[in-house]
Amino acid sequence: MSRSNPKVYEYSGCSTCRNALKYLKSKKVDFKQIPIRETPPTTAELKKAKQYLGDIKRLFNTSGKDYREGNWKEKLGTLTEEQIFKELSANGNLVKRPFVVGEGWVLVGFKEEEWKEKLG
Repeated sequence: MSRSNPKVYEYSGCSTCRNALKYLKSKKVDFKQIPIRETPPTTAELKKAKQYLGDIKRLFNTSGKDYREGNWKEKLGTLTEEQIFKELSANGNLVKRPFVVGEGWVLVGFKEEEWKEKLG
């Protein structure tokens, strides 16, 4: 798999994101760090992630305050995929993080085994 400069959407207050960044640095992976709250992933990136993950629900930060307070568990059944992508690309707090986009692959969350497979 290509390690070429993936985009890493992260939040500095997130311990999972900090662990993921530490992992990337330890593997000497060049990456572009993007604050997910200020600059959420684009609709195109989210659509690409859904293709890889299969289930659109896997894109959501289900433990986040915005998810709970926004009643997203109930909302998901009533919105179209287009509406969901639009909401996710407008609110980085709703997106599971870290959200990583590489050349031909996507990673959501930090599971070291998955990351090893994609990044070595």
